[in-house]
Amino acid sequence: MKNQTGVARDVAVAAGSRQLPSHADLNLLRTFLAVYRTGSFTAAAPGLGLSQPTVTAQIRTLEQQTGRDLFTRLPRGVEPTPYAHELAGQLAGPLDALAGLEGTGAVAAPVHLAGPSELLCVRVLPALVPLVTDGVQLRVTQGLPEPLLEEMRSGRHDLVIATRRPRGRALESVPLADEEYVLVASPAWAERVVAQSHTADGLCTALREVPMVTYAEDLPIVRRYWRSVFGRQLTARPALTVPNLYAVLSAVNAGAGYSVLPRSLCQEYLDSGRLALLHDPEEPPLNTLFLVQRPGADANPDVLRVGSLLRKAARAW
Repeated sequence: MKNQTGVARDVAVAAGSRQLPSHADLNLLRTFLAVYRTGSFTAAAPGLGLSQPTVTAQIRTLEQQTGRDLFTRLPRGVEPTPYAHELAGQLAGPLDALAGLEGTGAVAAPVHLAGPSELLCVRVLPALVPLVTDGVQLRVTQGLPEPLLEEMRSGRHDLVIATRRPRGRALESVPLADEEYVLVASPAWAERVVAQSHTADGLCTALREVPMVTYAEDLPIVRRYWRSVFGRQLTARPALTVPNLYAVLSAVNAGAGYSVLPRSLCQEYLDSGRLALLHDPEEPPLNTLFLVQRPGADANPDVLRVGSLLRKAARAW
């Protein structure tokens, strides 16, 4: 097994193969790799124990020494140049090996995971229990897609489950699962509605007399259901607006009215008869969930374990 001197020599060889100066500072190379992996000077700084201006200055110094641009500055973060991709490929192995020798005995870093609160509670956390019992540390945050992705760009999250694919190429994402949406109400309301409606038009007419429950004034989920299933614009206004989908579920279950909910959130209520399905279209609305990973997060092997288990578990969602 190589010692630190041997691994450091590998770093020097790798550096030389990319036409770096022979006196290239190891700290500059570490800073470069951190920025490459996080996609941001700001995000790289805390892990390096440096200030953001220091990180910027070190990258500028390395660019001067190489005579090459390493990153293209973007409104949010940076994008590696082709030269930077080649350099990172040469340096990553030796630098990671050196970091492993220097950090022998260190505790594995927690995995920072974020996503919609309801999905986290119903699907994600139960799926990850085996890893938690196996010693993986998780730090879980709930929120809306855009704020969470912005926080990921600044280095706060390793993995984000998003209800839309992130814009740009800085964040890598893979489809995780398709979430089905269902039109539901309490059994008492459902009995009244179904008795008055035998067609889609009849159902829409009957629902005008039923209070609508939603988590947002602009009715994003309900409007989409009406547009994609009934082929018309929704004109009704909500009777009750609540903070989140859990509150929608609670209110509808208590008899407050009807709503459109993710099937994963209300399947147990449908199975037990506490909620009733008002409509069963041939092609229900689907929303694709994406698993987004922060660049460089795979340096923590537990991030890879969490991502792999989520992809496996999502096949049954």
